[in-house]
Amino acid sequence: MAHVLDKKCTNCGTCANECPVDALTRKNGEVLIDQEKCIDCGCCWAVCPEDAIELDE
Repeated sequence: MAHVLDKKCTNCGTCANECPVDALTRKNGEVLIDQEKCIDCGCCWAVCPEDAIELDE
């Protein structure tokens, strides 16, 4: 599962724009991940310019 590291996230939206299943949304100044939609593809992690996405192994 993917998790947003709030202290690193700048809410740029790059991850939400690249998610192939629309599991990430921007709301009230933060990025939220819908874990039911997330397919653990790693796209969000790969494109995040702030390294603010963490993937569980």
